[in-house]
Amino acid sequence: MGGNHTQTKFILLGITDSPCAQAPLFALLILIYTVTLVGNVGIIFLVRVSPSLHTPMYFFLTHFAFIDVCYSTVISPRMLADLLSEEKIISFSACMMQFLTFLFFGTTECHLLAIMAYDRHVAICHPLLYITVISSHVCWQLVASSYLFAFLTATICTWCTFGGSFCGPNRIDHFFCDIFPVLKLVCSDTHSSEIVIFAFLTINVVGMSVVIFLSYISILCTVVRMCSAQSRARAFQTCASHLMAVALFFGSAFFMYLQPPSSHRSLDKVASIIYAVVTPMLNPFIYSLRNKEVKGALVNYWRRLFNQWQHKRVLASRTCMVDVKRESLWGAKTMGFSPNPHDLM
Repeated sequence: MGGNHTQTKFILLGITDSPCAQAPLFALLILIYTVTLVGNVGIIFLVRVSPSLHTPMYFFLTHFAFIDVCYSTVISPRMLADLLSEEKIISFSACMMQFLTFLFFGTTECHLLAIMAYDRHVAICHPLLYITVISSHVCWQLVASSYLFAFLTATICTWCTFGGSFCGPNRIDHFFCDIFPVLKLVCSDTHSSEIVIFAFLTINVVGMSVVIFLSYISILCTVVRMCSAQSRARAFQTCASHLMAVALFFGSAFFMYLQPPSSHRSLDKVASIIYAVVTPMLNPFIYSLRNKEVKGALVNYWRRLFNQWQHKRVLASRTCMVDVKRESLWGAKTMGFSPNPHDLM
C-alpha cells in the first residue's frame, strides 16, 4: 500500500482472554456461523428455484444474502480459529486484506438496504409504474453501482489506514482488523486519515440512512391515505422485515463507526459481534418467518420434492412388480406351462 511500515505481523487479542470462556464461545459462534451459511444459501437457492419469487424485491434479497455470507465468512473462520489457538498472529498483508474485504461487503450491505427501501417505496407509492421504474436492467444497474461504490470506499479507507508507519506495538485489541483498533497502532499522524475515513463512512452510513428514512416517510404518507385496512396491513407487513434488518445493521454501525475514536470502549467488540456475526444469521429468519411469499415458496418447493419422490417410488414399485411377473412367467414356461400374454401387463 506504500506505507513505511516495519511490522510484518499483528497479534489479535481476540474476544476474551479468559480460557474458560473460549470453549463455550467457540461452540456458540460455530453454531451461529453454520446457521448463517445454511440460512442465507437457502434463501439464494429458494429464490432461484421458485418462479413466484422472481421479482426485483427477491433479486435484491439474493444479493443481500450473498453479502451476508461473504462478510460473515471474512470474520468468522479466523475468529473461530483464534479461539482455539494461543497465539493469534495475523500477517500484515492478511490483516490488510481482511480489512479491505470486510469494509467492501459491509458498505455494499449499506447500499443494498437503501436500494431495498427504494424498491418498497416505488412498489407502494407508485405501483402502476413499478414494472417500468424497477425493471431488470435498473435492478442490475443499482446492484452494480453499490458494488462499485463499496469497492471505491473500501480501497480509499484501506489506503488511509494501512498507508502510515507501523513501528510501535503490534497488538490489535479486537478479534479482527477493524478501522479504529488498527489506527491506534499507526506511529505517524493519523488526523488526515481519520477525516477521510470518517467522511466516507458518513457518506455511506448516514447517506444510506437518509435514503431509507425518506423512503419510509413517503411510504408512511401513502399508507395513511389508503382506504382499505387490509391494504395498510399488507404494506406494513411487507416493510416490517426490511425495517428489522435496517435497525439491526445500522444501529450497531452507528454505535461502532460514527463516534470519535477516543470514545471507543470494550462495548465495541459486542457491537462488532452483533453486526458482523449475529445480524447475518438473523436476516434469513427475519425475511422468511415474517414473509408469507417466502414461506409459501418453501412449502411449494418441499411439496414438489415430495411429489417427485412419490412418483419415482411408484414407478420403481411398478417396475419391480413387472420384473417379478416376468421372472415367474419365464420360470413357468421353462417347466412346460404356457403363460397367458395378459399376465405381462
